[in-house]
Amino acid sequence: MGELNTFPVSYRVEGQRIVIVGGGEDALNKARLVVKTTASVVIISRKIEADFSTLAVTLAERPFEARDLDNVALLFVAESGPDGAAAQAEARARKIPVNVVDVPEACDFYTPSIIDRAPLTVAVSTEGDAPVLARLVRARIEALLSPELGPLARLAGSLRARVAATLTKLQARRFYEELLTTTEPDVETLIEAHASENAGEVWLIGAGPGAEDLLTLRAQRLLQAADVIVHDQLVPDAVVEMGRRDAERIPVGKKKGHHSFTQAQINALLVRLAKQGKRVARLKSGDPMVFGRAGEELTALRKAGIAYRIVPGISAALAAAADTATPVTLRKVSTGLIFATAHGADDGELDHWAALASSGLTLALYMGKSIAATTAGRLLGRGMNPSLPIGIVVNAGRRNRSFHRGTLGALASGALEMANGPAIIFVGETVAHGDWADAPAITWKKVMVA
Repeated sequence: MGELNTFPVSYRVEGQRIVIVGGGEDALNKARLVVKTTASVVIISRKIEADFSTLAVTLAERPFEARDLDNVALLFVAESGPDGAAAQAEARARKIPVNVVDVPEACDFYTPSIIDRAPLTVAVSTEGDAPVLARLVRARIEALLSPELGPLARLAGSLRARVAATLTKLQARRFYEELLTTTEPDVETLIEAHASENAGEVWLIGAGPGAEDLLTLRAQRLLQAADVIVHDQLVPDAVVEMGRRDAERIPVGKKKGHHSFTQAQINALLVRLAKQGKRVARLKSGDPMVFGRAGEELTALRKAGIAYRIVPGISAALAAAADTATPVTLRKVSTGLIFATAHGADDGELDHWAALASSGLTLALYMGKSIAATTAGRLLGRGMNPSLPIGIVVNAGRRNRSFHRGTLGALASGALEMANGPAIIFVGETVAHGDWADAPAITWKKVMVA
């Protein structure tokens, strides 16, 4: 995600003045925007050419004077003559924020495109770079927001004192969420219901392979409702940031050589947070039910009587298949797909994989990058064909994904260096039917025999 050069805020102008220097169309456009506030709006220009008659503004057809900036909250400069320059200089001397129309580099602030559902406002800004884009985005948001949101926001404001006296902070937030998303809400019933609410819940959410746009709509909705986000190491920050801004974030991930939390500690953490009445998003890379150790967490939650929900995610193998257009099941080629983890695989498991792959099934090996050559060699030792196609996708589903293609024999030679990130290794004839032409080939490493 890019860095902002501006910080979006709502600026208080109540009881003050907003001055616009200029009398043409640019000044009129700014006036139409700022008259929606409770500030007094003053237009100053030696010649007022635009028609301001429908707007509640004060017109001053004369040169700019320094005293025009007394009790002024904001200044807009909509002309390039001497009055505009003088107004800018005086405003900067008084530390009054200035917006110079169509000159972004001279602006202290930018005027966003605004969606008005007073007291609710939504502002869309591009820091002056692309105002047309801001207007297009505003139009889309405008269509999504009901005109009734304004009255609902005022209702919520009128209830603040009562809600604060009746509900805990956690209960109050959930009350407002339901109040503002329910058609014709019964306020009394809602307050009573949330006052008696105390049960927490855990949501095991699949974060997918790491691309924000591969997160499901259900996952996004629950992340926005979670009080706490407990997330794995492999879940990118950009996905975690899709949660509610004020949600507590607890990283508990494990990576090679470093375990910040044991699984038992994670289980205990989920139970403890839920018993505090919190809604906990347990965010896991890929799908929580595929190598996510969800079974152990579910056992702990059931034992503690904690309610839970499971939200599936796109597993890395499926993202890798999509990245390379590899049909992991294909008529007359492969009748099935095996998800397996190379780490900790014993001889019996390897025998089983070899038999299944030799019968035509596709293998999708997780967590095997560092032992890829060793695993390939062990599979060859169980009779698998060295010419069997293999394909590797590192960082499946992400912008920085990378690919390798070759054979099981070439992989066993140990000549491959892969990029940082999780890898999926496909083994099977279906790899030959994918789009791997641009992937670097894995070359055989010559082995010197003494």
